[in-house]
Amino acid sequence: MLALASASAQTTPELPRLVVHILVDQLRTDYLEAFAPLYGDGGLKRLMDEARYYADAQQPFRAPDRASASACLSTGAVPYDNGIPALSWLSRQTLQPVFCVDDPACAGHQTAEKTSPRHLLTTSLSDELEMATGGKAVTYSICPERDMAVLMAGHTADGAFWLNDETGSWCGTSFYGDYPYWAEVYERMASLSGRIGKLAWEPVYDGAVTAFHYFHSAADAKARDFRHQFTGPTRFRQLKSSALVNDEVVEFVHRCLEGSSVGKDYLTDLLQVGLYAGNFNHQSVVRCPSEMQDTYVRLDWALAQLFQDVEKVVGRDNVLYVVSSTGYADSDADDIDFQRLRIPSGTFSMQRASMLLNVYLTAVYGQAQWVEGVHAHQLYLDHRLIEQKQLNLNEVLDRAEDFLSQMDGVRNVYSASRLVIGAGTKGIDRVRAGWNVSRSGDIVIEVNPGWRIAAADGSEHVNQGDPYIPYPLFFLGPDVRAERIAVPVSAAAVAPTLARCLRIRAPNGSTEAPLLIQAGGHLAPQNP
Repeated sequence: MLALASASAQTTPELPRLVVHILVDQLRTDYLEAFAPLYGDGGLKRLMDEARYYADAQQPFRAPDRASASACLSTGAVPYDNGIPALSWLSRQTLQPVFCVDDPACAGHQTAEKTSPRHLLTTSLSDELEMATGGKAVTYSICPERDMAVLMAGHTADGAFWLNDETGSWCGTSFYGDYPYWAEVYERMASLSGRIGKLAWEPVYDGAVTAFHYFHSAADAKARDFRHQFTGPTRFRQLKSSALVNDEVVEFVHRCLEGSSVGKDYLTDLLQVGLYAGNFNHQSVVRCPSEMQDTYVRLDWALAQLFQDVEKVVGRDNVLYVVSSTGYADSDADDIDFQRLRIPSGTFSMQRASMLLNVYLTAVYGQAQWVEGVHAHQLYLDHRLIEQKQLNLNEVLDRAEDFLSQMDGVRNVYSASRLVIGAGTKGIDRVRAGWNVSRSGDIVIEVNPGWRIAAADGSEHVNQGDPYIPYPLFFLGPDVRAERIAVPVSAAAVAPTLARCLRIRAPNGSTEAPLLIQAGGHLAPQNP
């Protein structure tokens, strides 16, 4: 009797009818808290007051971008294991860039883009939920960007949807089956292409822009006022990098909740939503300070509306929310003239580095094209040539690493052999975690902060280094203990935490322990 009484006292939290994972691209803790006086009660303020709020969540690898961050959050695995080191990489077979979700075998819905998650090497939370329920759970992913939508959805979801860059249509892929009727009706009745000419982005609070500004550049009256319309061939891409894109996402989610079976039964479903909190058109916050402030105000509104729509369908006590960030930010350094300010800087050309390395290897091993490709800040060597010459690949890589390390502006050079071993330099574990054996380059070059990197495709950007920026992570639900946690946590813990809450297996590439979020205390805390 005592044993039974003890067991009944240790109640297990009920499973939620719906889990909503909201991934906000470039959401930052410092901006989130700075703009708090401008929020209402139903969105960001509700999260900060009622959720378990981890104020310092970080991606566990260097140089995350939208794709690698999305994959890590959905799988609990780093790029070294899940196969998504970046938005794109170089194919060793064709020496052409490969976009992370391209798949010529899978036709698109409402788009010519051919898409699937075939490059994702591990299971996602969505996959594990589908397998645990025998395919009965309903799992959707709705995001502005194609890569985010598909990588969050994983391999077995019921659908992944994104906004097309060329037409503004909500797209899908045949990989997940047919385009649903509710989405088709929405595209016929309220397509963005018929409305975008009338849309304009202006501050929602004129008075707040004047009286409240966080950035130094916003003190200039000219920087406070803005009005953006979306015209020309890039109009849909412009809108996707503005605060207005969140309204489009929330409306499509609303149609999904109305027209699909998600959240309509007592079996747990999963809805994954992507929002945007970066700067307008990926410009520096120095140029667009008021836009950034307004973005957080509009994000607050969008979240409040999303919470209201979800809870109208499933009820406040039947939903578990997680709100996370991609954990990176567009560089503000591109607009700064470091040389004029007498700050150490320069330009490092990847094409020139490739040419000089090839000259050096030719002098050592004989005339040949030893470097067969350049992509971003990585060099790809010709493995077949090295094998034909009966050379030791590790020896060639060591020589290349030593040679490139002596070039002006180079801070670190990481060879594939050193990254596989994972030793030799402080912080190499984070570099290794963001690298992938079969998709990343043989040589990874890291330049000094403030140096401009000229890529082989003609693009340039300033290396802002690896500055510490805090990113938030929220869990909100009926059994979640509300508290602000300042201890740093890994974004890779999100998937195993949700898996434990749903009583299913964690994704097969995840290694982090679940976070302690529920009042029942049945979760093991993460080791900081």
